[in-house]
Amino acid sequence: MLASGSGGQEVKRLLLSVMLLAASEAESGQVHYSVPEEAKHGTFVGRIAQDLGLELEELVPRFFRVASKGRGDLLEVNLQNGILFVNSRIDREELCGRSAECSIHLEVIVDRPLQVFHVQVEVKDINDNPPMFPATQKNLFISETRALDSHFSLEGAYDADIGANALLTYKLSPNEYFSLEVPTNEEQVKPLELVLKKSLDREVASKLLLVLKATDGGKPELTGTTELHITVLDANDNAPVFDKAVHRVKLLENSRNGTLVIRLNASDLDEGSNSHILYSFATDVSSNTEASFHIDSDSGEIKVNGKIDFEETKLWKLQIEAVDKGNPPMFGHCTVLIEVLDINDNAPELLVTSLSLSVPEDAPLGTVIALISVTDRDAGGNGQVTCSLTPHVPFKLVSTFKNYYSLVLDSALDRESVADYALVVTARDGGSPSLSATASVSVEVADVNDNAPTFAQAEYTVFVKENNPPGCHIFTVSARDADAQENALVSYSLVERRVGERALSSYVSVHAESGKVYALQPLDHEELELLQFQVSARDAGVPPLGSNVTLQVFVLDENDNAPALLPLPGAGGAGGAVSELVWRSVGAGHVVAKVRAVDADSGYNAWLSYELQPAAGGARSPFRVALYTGEISTTRSLDEADSPRQRLLVLVRDHAARRPRPRRGCWRAPPARRRRWWMSTCT
Repeated sequence: MLASGSGGQEVKRLLLSVMLLAASEAESGQVHYSVPEEAKHGTFVGRIAQDLGLELEELVPRFFRVASKGRGDLLEVNLQNGILFVNSRIDREELCGRSAECSIHLEVIVDRPLQVFHVQVEVKDINDNPPMFPATQKNLFISETRALDSHFSLEGAYDADIGANALLTYKLSPNEYFSLEVPTNEEQVKPLELVLKKSLDREVASKLLLVLKATDGGKPELTGTTELHITVLDANDNAPVFDKAVHRVKLLENSRNGTLVIRLNASDLDEGSNSHILYSFATDVSSNTEASFHIDSDSGEIKVNGKIDFEETKLWKLQIEAVDKGNPPMFGHCTVLIEVLDINDNAPELLVTSLSLSVPEDAPLGTVIALISVTDRDAGGNGQVTCSLTPHVPFKLVSTFKNYYSLVLDSALDRESVADYALVVTARDGGSPSLSATASVSVEVADVNDNAPTFAQAEYTVFVKENNPPGCHIFTVSARDADAQENALVSYSLVERRVGERALSSYVSVHAESGKVYALQPLDHEELELLQFQVSARDAGVPPLGSNVTLQVFVLDENDNAPALLPLPGAGGAGGAVSELVWRSVGAGHVVAKVRAVDADSGYNAWLSYELQPAAGGARSPFRVALYTGEISTTRSLDEADSPRQRLLVLVRDHAARRPRPRRGCWRAPPARRRRWWMSTCT
């Protein structure tokens, strides 16, 4: 609660002001700010973008973001002006308890390129907690026979603030019987004490009411009070006395119930029931103390009665009373300080923040993949944690700050060799035995277009029969790309060139997706025996990659051309009749003429043979034709019985299985009066 008046206005101004430290780059790479606790929403903390050297216009494109472990809602950044401001209520006591240092650690992350900054915002304490006594009222029973300068223990107040805001001064309300003794700073373990300065007289005053006031050192100062109700008793004039005013013991955390902490000893100089002592916790002891410890009223033994956790309470301060059975009873007091010793009972905790779902295979060395933070609630060596990475992979852990690591790329990636990695980060503390924790990190390697499509062969030989139907499929090319997705999507095209006077694309085409090659028109072996061209394969990557393959298309001959007779001397044209004069006096074997023929086909289809067709009536001809040369010669001497005019029919054929229509030659003898034989060839 804030004080009213001018002091309240001062606190208000303090809450609205920001104690901003100059942003500086320490050796650890941190930027430091400070902000008072309880600052209102929107309170300016610092120009974080400017202090980190970032331009305002690049905050959104570079995915500027702020991460804070467990306290991500306290501070926020305005991406329009780059200002870090208070987003929700900051309670230093809730955040850090009574720790002398209290900071909020932020991780500022930007992409393209990836950068990670550490920002530390110190939370300044303000005087927002008044001193609080354990109870608003304390009852004291004091014998009227107590000697002057007797001391009576009081429980001091507690202030949740720190520093000067928690530096308490005490004041006792004015009275004639008691004064207040406050221990020095070096004796804080001792309690406050009332000191009897004037003898009590029960008959004059049987009850006294004093007010104990505690004031802290804040500006404005805050106060707390408790009432002391003092009852003046008769008789029993010796109080129990402990052998020590302060007992110091050490106790391992997680000690079992029933473990002996200490056995207290107090003595009383009285006799009988006035010296019979009972032990107990002070009446204003906290409920936590009673839940964790038990004191035996007769023996004075203090034993563990609940959970002892170093991480929750490192030091217990127990106020013990010893009371006798006198009438009235008398009290003695001592303090037991129990130091809890840490054991390694907390395994490290790992938090992995992935920055990229996938990493390009051409990512540069040092690329940050993930951020890893580790904590261990234990102390000393039990809380010192080291991290390791398994298995042996092209990544490594780099310590960026205390208990912070970056998972970075350590060697080159190749998606075609390994497409993803399963990593295990192990955090192990320095306890004995040590405890560990693991976290799994999956890293997917993203494809880049680093592989061109490849053909199984650099060159293919294709055989196609001539006279093919237009658009017939003659071959299929296929290229493989080791990349993925669009980087492996291959399309095909012709590498255009001229074939004689015509473009290649007038002869063939290739389907862009399937790689099927089609002949666009019938091919003619007699015109084009070999068609050689290239097909290009290109992927869809950016930039695209490609390669070429050579196709040699041999056009196979078909028997589509009949033999053609060449003109004989004296003929009017190819296949025309020719007359030859043959003397009857020639003998057998005389060559009288030669039939010449050609075939536009090739190979076996152009291999010609000549046959002489039988004459009409079955008469035996005096001529013959050579099978392969076409020479016509006599088979015997001519006589008067032979007709003076002979007509010979020569059949020329090729040797293909599909036989074309033969070309025929007609031979005629000359008139008888000239007594010469004529032969002619006709078709």
